[in-house]
Amino acid sequence: MENRILKYIFFIFSASLLILMLLMSRNAGISCDEVLHYEHSVAVCDFFSTHGKDTSALHTPETNLKYYGQSYDNITTMLIRWLDIDDVYKFRHLMSAAAGWAAVMITALFAVWLSGYGTAVLVLLLFAVSPVFLGHSMNNLKDIPFALSYIAGIFFSLRIVRPDNDGYSPLNVFLLIMAIAFAISLRAGGLILICYLFLFFFLAELYKYFNRKIFSISGVLWKLILLVLISFAAFFLGILLWPYALHGPFRNVAESYHIMAHYPLNFRQLFEGTAQWSDLMPWYFIPKSMLITIPLIVLTGFFTFFIFAGRIYRSGKLFVTGLTLVALLFPLVFVIIIKSNVYSSWRQFLFLYPVIVLLSATGLNCLFVVVKNRLLRIAIISAIIITSVHPALYMIRNHPYEYIYFNQLVGGLKGAYGDYETDYYYTAQTEASAWLIDYLKNNNIDSAVIKATFSVEWPFRDYPEYRTSYLRFEDRSMHNWDYAIITNRYIPPIHFKNGRWPSSASIFNIYADSVPVCTVLKRRTKADYLGYQALISKKYDKAVKYFEEAVKINDEDEMIFYNFARALNETGQSVKADSLLAVALKINPGFEPVLMYSGDIAVERDERESALDYYEKLIKVNMKQYEAYIKLARLLEENDRMEARRLLRACLRINPGYRPAIIALGDTYRDTNIEIAKKYYRLADTINN
Repeated sequence: MENRILKYIFFIFSASLLILMLLMSRNAGISCDEVLHYEHSVAVCDFFSTHGKDTSALHTPETNLKYYGQSYDNITTMLIRWLDIDDVYKFRHLMSAAAGWAAVMITALFAVWLSGYGTAVLVLLLFAVSPVFLGHSMNNLKDIPFALSYIAGIFFSLRIVRPDNDGYSPLNVFLLIMAIAFAISLRAGGLILICYLFLFFFLAELYKYFNRKIFSISGVLWKLILLVLISFAAFFLGILLWPYALHGPFRNVAESYHIMAHYPLNFRQLFEGTAQWSDLMPWYFIPKSMLITIPLIVLTGFFTFFIFAGRIYRSGKLFVTGLTLVALLFPLVFVIIIKSNVYSSWRQFLFLYPVIVLLSATGLNCLFVVVKNRLLRIAIISAIIITSVHPALYMIRNHPYEYIYFNQLVGGLKGAYGDYETDYYYTAQTEASAWLIDYLKNNNIDSAVIKATFSVEWPFRDYPEYRTSYLRFEDRSMHNWDYAIITNRYIPPIHFKNGRWPSSASIFNIYADSVPVCTVLKRRTKADYLGYQALISKKYDKAVKYFEEAVKINDEDEMIFYNFARALNETGQSVKADSLLAVALKINPGFEPVLMYSGDIAVERDERESALDYYEKLIKVNMKQYEAYIKLARLLEENDRMEARRLLRACLRINPGYRPAIIALGDTYRDTNIEIAKKYYRLADTINN
């Protein structure tokens, strides 16, 4: 009777969650990755519609998207074309929500298979209070479908190769092929499911041999042949919608895997209060990002799972749950060992979340089974409800910004603000664009130049009178614009701490948990832009006049003071220029152009200690300011040649192909060991940059 009730609850809860997720997706923001992947999916569709004549999908030097299978994006775009859908992104968001719900359902069915409907209901509950996963399910057609394929691949692999299964069900074989094919069609990393399949098989055979003394060479060979056929079928199905893979199935898929494991593009992102490079993140970046953004109820259940490991062992489920745990831990350990380029919190590892939820629900279910006392059970239920309130309330209050949730370990989003990335996907630009369009129309503004920190071309597609383009926040004073849409990505963290962002020029702000995530700026003067134009045209007196006007109106932008100081130095007003550089560093002590410029000025003035200080600060702010290493090493070489060499080698560890550092290192040996110097010079000659 209890099991039947749980079954009804499960199906009602599942249907309700589907409706909720589809409704939530309707006003989701457009993410930055989504824009790029949609554009590439259009190129992929053109490739197939022209029978391979349109090869633009094979040439993606800036985005590297040819290395992605992104089949779900491609299928969605095909449907958009066939159904003649107008609102492209709303349909994409519906498709994303459907994939997210499917991932939830596969995880829940996995739970039913493992320990019944009680665990499955807990799976649904944990997903329902998982803001990050649900938030990405609204607009992430890359990571969410991969999460679906990953949990499905593990599920059907274990259903087939588990020790107590002597026959391979045709349905399970078919579903496994489809799951692995789907994973490969999204990312080359989906090949890991084939590796798991063979690992699980060999471990199952060893388990049977040592525990039941069962072993048959012919039986093992027959199963191995079938697994090989499954793998090949999945592989070739997986590349059917992937143009680059079709041009070299084995070579290009292997290359894609290598590229994705060591992604060539690097990004600076906020982590633990500083802007750090994605390829130089501390080893614990992913684990910590998960720890501070996964709801405490899910973390509690996950750690409870380990407490009841003995009970799981006695239940006969150790093999299946143990290998599920391996599928969770292996990618994390692997990425730490190979020092992968990781960014955007743990978005790239969302595929692990269904496994985490499954194990968490299993742990909580074990707790219910063990505790028989009615009052204790009520206490446990109360604890689950209480720990679910924080993420649930956050989602209710802050839709559609669920994905930027932080748990109580860092004080929620308010506590994380200024220390960790929030709207790294630029989703708030969609709401900001809609507001700005209404504002311009209501104020009868017929034309405007609008800049944004990522493309807002789609929201403004029906308004050609408003010209939109990209703007880097730091360079905002050097461009011509009337309005700017700025998210809190790539903002110097000091601006969050000292309250300079959003600026006083803001006319509209978007908040999540009282934290600003996006702002719309109205330009109060173009004197800063005109001053910069005069500066680069070498009309320095004119530039000075413009900048004098600009700083009276805007005293919050460090770039204006930097350019003002440059103009003053060119007119011989060095004392006043120094004071302006000091103002810029007061606004932002880590402002790289000023640190470099001030160091260079100090060298010209023979102020060695000041120059050393500026260059050292610059390297501390940005470990990839390679030119600063050279300049600092030149200064150090005079008194401490060994330290200069150490510094240059540190530079080359980060960028082994940086030719100026190799030459500079050779120069440090020129007077003491010409042969070593020549070796470095010969090495430098082999590098073109």
